[in-house]
Amino acid sequence: MTGTTNRLLGAGAFGNDGTWQDALGDDYKLRFQRETMVTRQLRGRGIRDERVLRAMLALPRHRFVPPDMAHLAYDDSPLPIGSGQTISQPYMVALMLEALELKGHERVLDVGTGSGYQAALLGLLAREVYSVEIVAELAAQARSVLAELQFTNVKVLLANGSIGLPQAGPFDAVVVAAGAPEVPPALMAQLEEGGRLVIPVGGDSYQELLRVRKRWGATTREVLTGCTFVPLVGEQGWWRPTDPRGVPEA
Repeated sequence: MTGTTNRLLGAGAFGNDGTWQDALGDDYKLRFQRETMVTRQLRGRGIRDERVLRAMLALPRHRFVPPDMAHLAYDDSPLPIGSGQTISQPYMVALMLEALELKGHERVLDVGTGSGYQAALLGLLAREVYSVEIVAELAAQARSVLAELQFTNVKVLLANGSIGLPQAGPFDAVVVAAGAPEVPPALMAQLEEGGRLVIPVGGDSYQELLRVRKRWGATTREVLTGCTFVPLVGEQGWWRPTDPRGVPEA
């Protein structure tokens, strides 16, 4: 997706208020905030994958948060995006993407589209991305932003992410932006030989971020860090679709 990266970093002009804006309405102040995010929050904490760093420098994160929170988009924290969901802290996004070890040729499954920010980054880092979201409103919003930014290699589907997307698999990499009580067997089954699954696993208030590798029919697990994510919804997550709390059918 070099062309997309170049477009996101493209030329601009001075707006009516005298501030520099690129074709995406990204003024110099937001650009500076994004550069600071990459330098201090990502490089400063040990993120070394240059492809991940370039993608996060290029992509306007403020386009994926509510307009009244755009000025907070590059802060070192998650932000609410509606429907009880959040856009993850920039460092956590970078850590998960780096752990996938993407080179550009991969097919990736993104579980928990949310705002669409991570799906867009994956679109810059991989060949083809399938992103699944169980909340219809969030899926629609993400599709809209991705279309505005002209992503053509990212598909957002309304689906139960806990069981993956078997009709589109197998995948070279799978990343889950929600905490699960255990590694979902369905996701492992859809992982290619040599593939990587990055997922938070643990309780509902604290999880460990795992990288699970699939090699020769066996799996290895590596703990990357501690974390706290919203719960993964679905049969192989925390709640079943028939849960009396009213989790919607996928």
